[in-house]
Amino acid sequence: MAADRASEPTPILSIDKLEVSLFTRRGVLPAVDGLSLTVAAGETVAIVGESGCGKSLAALAVMRLLPEPPAKIVGGAVRFMGRDLASLSDREMQRVRGKDISMIFQDPMTSLNPVVTVGDQLIEAIRRHTHVSRKEAGDRAIELLRQVRIPDAERRLDDYPHQMSGGMSQRVMIAMAIACGPQLLIADEPTTALDVTVQAQILGLLKELQASSGMGLIIITHDLGVVAETADRVVVMYAGRKVEEARVGALFERPLHPYTRGLLGATPSAVRRRGGRLVEIAGSVPALSDLPMGCAFQNRCPDAFDRCRGGRPALASLLPQQSAACFAAEVELSRNVAAVGT
Repeated sequence: MAADRASEPTPILSIDKLEVSLFTRRGVLPAVDGLSLTVAAGETVAIVGESGCGKSLAALAVMRLLPEPPAKIVGGAVRFMGRDLASLSDREMQRVRGKDISMIFQDPMTSLNPVVTVGDQLIEAIRRHTHVSRKEAGDRAIELLRQVRIPDAERRLDDYPHQMSGGMSQRVMIAMAIACGPQLLIADEPTTALDVTVQAQILGLLKELQASSGMGLIIITHDLGVVAETADRVVVMYAGRKVEEARVGALFERPLHPYTRGLLGATPSAVRRRGGRLVEIAGSVPALSDLPMGCAFQNRCPDAFDRCRGGRPALASLLPQQSAACFAAEVELSRNVAAVGT
């Protein structure tokens, strides 16, 4: 085990027991509860889960873009290249954000300014972090649009966002995100509302850009098909907590947590990959104000038993490089070990 840790690359991002709470009239709600993960240079980590599981809030916490109020970091640490981002002043964080760490937001049509041309928005992003003339920034903007495969790039600089398709707008967002050569890129649902062909193009583009630059990449998604195509490691979140983490191959080969199995069974591309039929996950993610005692997934879980209702399972390493927070998974693996030994 020590040898395995020694061989792991040094992370560029390290999130340690991050806690984000929402301060509301109904009380203080735990939106992100003790999340820990790392990302190394050149590595792709996918964070998956249904809406409301805390994925996007965790990303906004890294970027220090949480909507305050109601959201606030109340515990843990986020370190980038060894620096605690929470300790940086607003001015220092502005220099990090967009230059060293960039983020692609969910909806490009609302993320781009509708009354400013694509070119002016790219030029502003470039000049914010580099000491170049407007002419040099304009040349760089054309180069970026070509890099993200937008045809007739020079002419498209004068277009407004509404003159571009969803796929083209997403490419512009990617161009803005990589404009200053970030070491870490966070992509929040980068293929939402895009057709299947364009999704594949966007994912391929992100991987190509990563391969050429060596940047770390976090992809936030609810689609395990996207995970299969892009990720090295997967973090599964449910009701604000990490419930499973594994290498992507291990997760698809043997998911440990019932929630992960449910996500796989409800994702068409994952079902095709594994064989079988689509199966829905009964119920919905509980409201943060109404989390049950014990495991938050218990009311939707086909494997729940009394222990799940009495205590909250801790994340534990159950297989090599694969961990889960699940009493049922612990019991099943113990039985398998006992059966092998007899």
